[in-house]
Amino acid sequence: MTTFIAVLYIISFALFIYGLMGLTGPRTAVRGNWIAAVGMGIAVIATLLTPGMSNWLLIALGVAIGVAVGVPSARKVKMTAMPQMVALFNGVGGGAVALIAWVEFRTTEGYAHEPAYVAIASLFAAIVGSVSFWGSNIAFGKLQELISGRPITLGKLQQPVNALVLIAAIVFAVVIAIGGDAELLMIGLLVAAGVLGVVVVLPIGGADMPVVISLLNALTGLSAAAMGLALDNTALIVAGMIVGASGSILTNLMAKAMNRSIPAIVAGGFGGGMAVASGKSGEVRPVRSTSASDTAIQMAYANKVVVVPGYGMAVAQAQHVVREMAKLLEAKGITVEYAIHPVAGRMPGHMNVLLAEADVPYEQLKEMDEINSEFAQTDVALVIGANDVTNPAAETDPGSPIYGMPILKVNHSRSVIVLKRSMSSGFAGIDNELFYDAKTSMLFGDAKSSVGEIVEELKAL
Repeated sequence: MTTFIAVLYIISFALFIYGLMGLTGPRTAVRGNWIAAVGMGIAVIATLLTPGMSNWLLIALGVAIGVAVGVPSARKVKMTAMPQMVALFNGVGGGAVALIAWVEFRTTEGYAHEPAYVAIASLFAAIVGSVSFWGSNIAFGKLQELISGRPITLGKLQQPVNALVLIAAIVFAVVIAIGGDAELLMIGLLVAAGVLGVVVVLPIGGADMPVVISLLNALTGLSAAAMGLALDNTALIVAGMIVGASGSILTNLMAKAMNRSIPAIVAGGFGGGMAVASGKSGEVRPVRSTSASDTAIQMAYANKVVVVPGYGMAVAQAQHVVREMAKLLEAKGITVEYAIHPVAGRMPGHMNVLLAEADVPYEQLKEMDEINSEFAQTDVALVIGANDVTNPAAETDPGSPIYGMPILKVNHSRSVIVLKRSMSSGFAGIDNELFYDAKTSMLFGDAKSSVGEIVEELKAL
């Protein structure tokens, strides 16, 4: 039986890896998810076959509750709420690891007679899992607008408080590791780690939220791997390391895409501030408005149109009507492409997911480094709800909080049309200099309604 269980675990984490490979592109992502899900199913079966497994009623109840909550949530969630769900589900994983560490502490009488590595791995998992759980809940609250998206800080006390809470969690862990078996020690560790998760994420603004989600995801993976080491569970170790490694790589790539360091983000990022309503010197700057009719005419006589999606497209759920508009343009012989910024939206790959849902061909999705060189040959750049990721101030204004952040260089296009509800700022809380560019026109209104009007005008041409 031991050999059979080991074989099942090998099969399961092989499927994890193969499934992850499928997530490299929209065409294979669904299949990759199903493959990884089968691997997880096999891993669960292998775990249930482990000798000494009991409490079948509790196990069945847990599975039933998980299915009852998870399946409807995943099926009914709107794409605009996907970042919140990702944050919440990721946090649940971290919370589960922290609870398992607590159970292990109780059943082993404070890790008495356990090897040192078991205690260390379990305590590490407890701290990181608790940080991930509470941090993810704060991220969920910010994304769901239950908590202000603006940085909530303690001012100069922020970093000392962070350090103090971290030291407290470590002290509890050390006392337990050297023989402390009082349950209040473990409770204190979990509480201190939970407070750390809260006080670290609260000061982080909306602009950095995609990076935060990715970082917390990586932490959950690392905590799961550590708990797998403590429990001698191969599948948990491998799955946790895959999540931890891939999440860490993604976090690093996204931080680079914003020209920011991960420590700077964790220390309290920008984002969520109030917009500057007028120019730098206080003067009101004019913008040029346009109409759906003029926009349709301008695009109909273009050779190349680049659509630049942002969170505003997600909020309006405009991806399907955008695809309809693109088909009409393509029928007229116009080249249509989509410019994707790594941190557009509120989670990694947010725009890719939305556009894939609308059956946009993967070949038309162009990453920032690829599309930036093409804007000079673009007749019309249609910006739909994207803000900070198109702001030229990132290149021209050393005093801007986003200075140095790589952007989509839509201002190099021959003409720019921005679809937006109002002149409000993006997550960074600053004016977008693109709006005042001489070749930029603003089409105000709900993105879905505005694009729908453009579609009707294109049909009439």
